[in-house]
Amino acid sequence: MTVGDLAESEGEPPSPELLLRRLGSFELRQWSVPAHNRWLSAGVFLVELSGGRRAVLKHLSSEPPAGETDWEAHWSRRSSEPRHWNYWRREALCYRSGLSQCYRDSGIFAPGLLALDENEKDAVLLIERVSGRPGESWDLGSYRRAAQCLGRAQGSWAGCDWETGHEWLSQGFLHDYSAEKPVAWELLQSDEAWSHPLARECFPPGLREAASLLHEERERLWAIGESLPRTLCHLDFWPKNLFEQEGGFSLIDWSFAGGGAVGEDPGNLVPDSVADHFIPASQLAALEAAVFEGYLAGLRQAGWQEDPELVRLGMWASAVKYDWLMPFTLAQLEDARQRAYGGGPEVDARFRFRERGAVLVHLSRWAASALALADRLGI
Repeated sequence: MTVGDLAESEGEPPSPELLLRRLGSFELRQWSVPAHNRWLSAGVFLVELSGGRRAVLKHLSSEPPAGETDWEAHWSRRSSEPRHWNYWRREALCYRSGLSQCYRDSGIFAPGLLALDENEKDAVLLIERVSGRPGESWDLGSYRRAAQCLGRAQGSWAGCDWETGHEWLSQGFLHDYSAEKPVAWELLQSDEAWSHPLARECFPPGLREAASLLHEERERLWAIGESLPRTLCHLDFWPKNLFEQEGGFSLIDWSFAGGGAVGEDPGNLVPDSVADHFIPASQLAALEAAVFEGYLAGLRQAGWQEDPELVRLGMWASAVKYDWLMPFTLAQLEDARQRAYGGGPEVDARFRFRERGAVLVHLSRWAASALALADRLGI
């Protein structure tokens, strides 16, 4: 889309031209809107500036958009509570404070901040647009390398005082993110939902019982996660936010950053990569092994010497983050069309639900394994 003479209309979100004007003397040549992350920010634009420089323009707002659905409201209500997982201002604070570069010494880099304007109601950020091989096209070797860099970073932060001066970092993410999802929990016990032809054809045996166990034990799983060694987490560590470059990785979208368990971020990377069809479900076990081994190696390189079983427990207990995904998936069985992540291209329904079913049963096994391991470790 080329730049036009767009004026801000009453009730309409500000245009990229108006947003960029707040940041100083940048000349906007053209802009486009990315396909995903349409809920987390009031506006995200891929922009080209004079001289061909590419950047990302983000608008963060404390105000929710008009006409949102319950699902969108879960993301876009943009909490005013600094510790909440979806605090509207956090990403701007991460960049302004320099905390977005907290993993730099381990080989994980955040984009550079080019300009920032903020007030009590909103913030406008202009950040570098990163290049490199996007995570959705990685092989297992890249996942292992990224996990190893993450382990080095989080091993260095484990046990450190990273909260003082950063009282806006999130707390209780694992609990709040999963507990607040607006899904039809009653579908877990619905014979009609489980007897849907796609469910009968595509879901693996035992999934209903396994998913029910995860849901019934979620309070215990939340408590396990909170009891484990803490570190500074990104909390949205998944392929869409990662780019492999020579000498390391770029990591974007710092909106959720805060305290989490050692192993929690790897526990997000593995299921997300398969649930959104970046890695086939047939490679789930190999992916888990690569990520765990890489992460543990990185922790050891950083000098973290605690029991590796605690790392495994952190990964497994993080399955509770996806408690909502089973009823959400059961509701999706009725959709006429199935789309790739972010409303992308249409995907075959049988493919989607076979892959999703494999992820869900794997997560349920994680939950059961976490409960057993926590009992054995006396946690």
